[in-house]
Amino acid sequence: MPGGADTLHADMPSRLAILSAHTSPLAQPGSGDGGGMNIYVASLAAALARAGVECDVLTRRDDPSQPAVVEIEPGFRVVHLDAGPSTPIAKHELLELVGPLADATVDFMARDGVDYDLLHANYWISGAVGHTLKHRLGRPLVATFHTLARVKADAGVDDDVEDRSVVERETVNCCDLMLASTVEEAQQLAEHYGAVPDRIEIVPPGVNHDVFSPADARGRHAARHSLGVTAGRVLLFAGRLQPLKGASLAIRALAELHDPDALLLLVGGPSGPDGDLEVDRLRDLVVELGVERQVRFVPPQPHDRLAVYYRAADVCVVPSRTESFGLVALEAAACGTPVVAASVGGLRSIVDDGVTGFLVEGREPADYAAPLRALLHDDDFARRMGAAAELASRRYAWSITAARLRRLYGDLAAREPVSCR
Repeated sequence: MPGGADTLHADMPSRLAILSAHTSPLAQPGSGDGGGMNIYVASLAAALARAGVECDVLTRRDDPSQPAVVEIEPGFRVVHLDAGPSTPIAKHELLELVGPLADATVDFMARDGVDYDLLHANYWISGAVGHTLKHRLGRPLVATFHTLARVKADAGVDDDVEDRSVVERETVNCCDLMLASTVEEAQQLAEHYGAVPDRIEIVPPGVNHDVFSPADARGRHAARHSLGVTAGRVLLFAGRLQPLKGASLAIRALAELHDPDALLLLVGGPSGPDGDLEVDRLRDLVVELGVERQVRFVPPQPHDRLAVYYRAADVCVVPSRTESFGLVALEAAACGTPVVAASVGGLRSIVDDGVTGFLVEGREPADYAAPLRALLHDDDFARRMGAAAELASRRYAWSITAARLRRLYGDLAAREPVSCR
């Protein structure tokens, strides 16, 4: 087949379909269903386009004002598919729209005159759509799951529909390639879902070092000034305000410090059907603990704007119950900000305990307060750890991720898709 292993089909439009059914890369990260996956999809598509792989990100239209096609940059488009109501709906309801989303994809291909060499599904709902399209189009299917139902259940988070693990297993069985961010995630795919190890590749996400870069003391002061922060010590939590991410633990850890000069910035918005209730619970907790003047709720910010928050912070707290990777921890590290994170999932691959940050085994406030106190009250130690974090973050870049995927995509395009087992 023309092109060899380092290119896609030379005799076809060489365009990749990236499926992101439940959330658009144009959505605001940190609220609703927008989070690290939005950043992953948008950053990966842009990097692939710059590497010569044209990408369409296919997502469901949830607002009637959204245009059918949005060109983000040369080679990278977002395509809004009509399936179900043109309004936001709960993720579990999307399972009923798998067929309509697949139909809408085929209809768009016919209208636009485009063909796709490969399908790259993100998250389990897109996996179901991709699985359907694979059989209709005869194209190889790549999947990045981002989170897995069985892993979340093991972590005590069981908020998904009953069918999710079944759908994930069916997708795994028919995937030509599964992307895992870490060795641990690869093992989880094999152990929980019976994934064939030879069809799993470990390809970590990246970080944009042009945006997420460190600041010196003067730059940190400027960042705080721009945010109106006057506190002597600043902690940052960035993410959706849902139990999975552990914002309540960050608040309790702040209270455990008993430091009136410490401020916690909670950057993010409600997520999921109980999102607003969770925000109310967090606000009640702040009052209950008597730290109203030390916690600032900040609405979700544009992704690039988060760099200012990372630079303003002395430490970034990531107390998630589970994380397949943990882009917040990586972006903080790239800004030279030490991370105190839960010792779970991909966070263990990003944070070198005691060198670039701290990994916390327990889930008691005191477990987090101890390393936070060590960093907040020893500026030299925090600076050394932040410098080590920034150095370690240079191993990750979206250009590296895209170059690796370009080769993997080329290998898949040169052979017949696998069949369901």
